[in-house]
Amino acid sequence: MSVRRTVAIVGGGVAGIAAAVRAVEAGWQVELIETRTKLGGRATSFDDVRSGVELDNCQHVVMGCCTNILDLYDRIGALGEIDWHETLWFARGRGAMDALSIAPILPAPTHYGPSFLRMRLFSWSEKVAIARAFLAILRMGPRGRLRWMGRAFGEFLASVRQPARVVELFWDPVVLSACNLPSAACEAAHALKVFDEGMLAHRFAGAVGVARVPLGRLYGRVEEIVASTGGSLRLRTSAKAFAFDGRRITGVVCDEGVVATHAVIAAVPPDRLAKLCSETLRAHDKRLANLERFTFSPILGVHLAFRRKVLARANLALPGRATHWLFAHDVPADAGFAQRVEAVVSAADMWVGLPEEETTRRVLDDMSWALGVPVEELARELAWSRPVLEKRATFASAPGVDAIRPRAAVEAGDLRGGVANLFLAGEWTDTDWPSTMEGAARSGYAAAAACTGQGGVVADLPPARLVRAMRGG
Repeated sequence: MSVRRTVAIVGGGVAGIAAAVRAVEAGWQVELIETRTKLGGRATSFDDVRSGVELDNCQHVVMGCCTNILDLYDRIGALGEIDWHETLWFARGRGAMDALSIAPILPAPTHYGPSFLRMRLFSWSEKVAIARAFLAILRMGPRGRLRWMGRAFGEFLASVRQPARVVELFWDPVVLSACNLPSAACEAAHALKVFDEGMLAHRFAGAVGVARVPLGRLYGRVEEIVASTGGSLRLRTSAKAFAFDGRRITGVVCDEGVVATHAVIAAVPPDRLAKLCSETLRAHDKRLANLERFTFSPILGVHLAFRRKVLARANLALPGRATHWLFAHDVPADAGFAQRVEAVVSAADMWVGLPEEETTRRVLDDMSWALGVPVEELARELAWSRPVLEKRATFASAPGVDAIRPRAAVEAGDLRGGVANLFLAGEWTDTDWPSTMEGAARSGYAAAAACTGQGGVVADLPPARLVRAMRGG
């Protein structure tokens, strides 16, 4: 009778969930260890005592190009809880707005063409400038992005002569939402990937998916999945350290004892991982050398409940404003209010420390500009507001960050490069993606595959035929 191999996964965020699901599918027993009371990490929800409503930590969306997080949702039975939108709305002020929509027939990369040409936010000369940059991004493809690694996206935009107004009103809103840094401070390779693979290469790539239920409810089947091979979900369990015998990790020291294991997948942020590793362990694994070098960028989500419906669109970008996006959420008939709007502020450093009243006032000012509704009227219709600041929402996608992102496993043949039964997961690891749920899911899949020898990362959407022709093959 064979003994089932055990893997302890520390961290129950998206990366840890992804690793756990794939390890179970490979027949391994999983011990999933999570400090909090719910799964999901930074992509979860909480019961807000003041409002009585279950709220997301912050607005999280997926896109059609996010093949791995969508695959994960499918495996845990949550894919049907995602509503899809093929139009992004851009405010022009005083209630006017433009639609950037996927054309129903046109192939990539022309699928945004008709709506882009109709946008009144930009002049014809500005549209020509944007098209010039898009053409350069399309032609370079993944190989061409390599020469921009370690440089700021703003440098690329300058090289293709983008006017300052276009940077502020077009490039920055997208880069901020995807990479949580403005163009001038963002790793060029990350931003180029967002526009290439997220908007241009495939028709469905830019479709936006929003969960219709609180994020924490998406993970309801994970405990059942983990238990199917004899493992367990250990919520409210704090990992203290990895037990390291000088050659391999033998267990995870928790507040309730030691969890013995054949392998460990560390699916926690780099600063948390540093606290789990002894100096001896770090000296044995060069992947752990740069954990203190990562910096982080905050995201602010402001939940606003209105007594009447104030936002007619599912989403709305606010170019040039301090508030970057608005998302409308339907509410039950007995909620006591008509609509909940979540405002999102990316790279929210300047908002840290503001009183809640001031935060709400600033968001209402921006909504007033976008919707053409007097701020006093919005304030009268506001039932309640709840700002939620995630100070360490993402690692900072600054130029050069990819040089310090570690691989999931010790490289083959590198016997002195690391601990063979320690695997790393998390969107901050070497995923080739910025700090997103897609990056987290990819990292979990990669770590589970390295550990079990089965599975792996799901392939990207294939570039459209016309896109391949523009790249010469």
